[in-house]
Amino acid sequence: MKKPVIFAVLTAALVGGGWWGVQTGKFGSKDNGELAERFVARAEKRDIDFSVEVSGDVAPAFQLEVKSEVSGKLKALHVEPGDQVKEGDLLAEIDDRDLLTEKQSVLTEIDGARLEVDKDRRNFERAKELSEAKLISREQFDNLTSEFDMAQNALVRAQRKLDIVEDKLRKTKVISPMEGTVLKRDVIEGQVVIAAASVNSGTLLMTVANLQKLLVQTHVNQVDVARLKSDQEVKLRADSLKDASMTGTITRIDLVASVKNNIKGFAVEATIANPNPRLRPGMSVNLTVPIDHADDALSVPISAVFKGEGNQKVVYVRTGDATERREVKVGVTNFDYAEIKSGLQEGESILLVEPDRPGGPVTSPAGKGIGASRKRSS
Repeated sequence: MKKPVIFAVLTAALVGGGWWGVQTGKFGSKDNGELAERFVARAEKRDIDFSVEVSGDVAPAFQLEVKSEVSGKLKALHVEPGDQVKEGDLLAEIDDRDLLTEKQSVLTEIDGARLEVDKDRRNFERAKELSEAKLISREQFDNLTSEFDMAQNALVRAQRKLDIVEDKLRKTKVISPMEGTVLKRDVIEGQVVIAAASVNSGTLLMTVANLQKLLVQTHVNQVDVARLKSDQEVKLRADSLKDASMTGTITRIDLVASVKNNIKGFAVEATIANPNPRLRPGMSVNLTVPIDHADDALSVPISAVFKGEGNQKVVYVRTGDATERREVKVGVTNFDYAEIKSGLQEGESILLVEPDRPGGPVTSPAGKGIGASRKRSS
């Protein structure tokens, strides 16, 4: 029965001591009244760079999906992934036996149509002479004229069929539409492929891309995208190529926002200048966009700058046991440091937490009352 009582007494003592420490701020100071080092920093000069950093994927600037314009069985594939091709090179062949048979049938049809035209022409010419001599009726002459016209039309239709079959035969040879590299091949010899048409997308044979011109595709949140602009230079670094340093230029910023990974932002593309030969489409790269820079600037940790009244920025300067609240003018900032353009001298000690905040340093009589809790500036 005594153990619960002892436990309750110890708990009450710990809670009371914690409340006293929070109210007095003793957790933030040493026994001799000096501030703990973790609460104090010095104003020092350093270079400050502010940039937007995002990750993206490498993609070819020009890439085409190669598809067949006729359906049939793949007779031969003439390239492998990684092969270099020129515009007009033969990539693949479709089996043309059925089309050759169809061509022979159409040629036979044309021969028959020509014979019919020759016969009807002779009949028409005789009928014309007889009609002029008033030896046949007008009706007979008109009928023979119509038969001749119909025979000529049949010959034209047969010749158009031949043109269509010959065009299909030419398309059984799949030609490279551009100079580049075969990135991947999606079919094998003997596979039946479907022609690309307006009603269907057709079978993808392979993908050809120009690897001399690469770009980075990324997605930038709506806050940072406002700092970007076209033709802005960027720095690129690939984790897989740690020794390679590359640069690029922003070439496109979408006008309409999109959602990626539940984050609303804008698609951005940057063209890579002189891409490293080892860089490959699909690799992830880090893209750094320099926004602002300050050389040899007086600066303090960003956590030492607090929001004052209105748009004011303030810091707390520590001199001995006294704390002074001082308004400052802030310049370039990044995630670690803020440039101080005025209001502070090099070497001065500043606080990283506001005075009188629970758990923060004790305010000396000289600075009592100046540490009203405010939101830390970002």
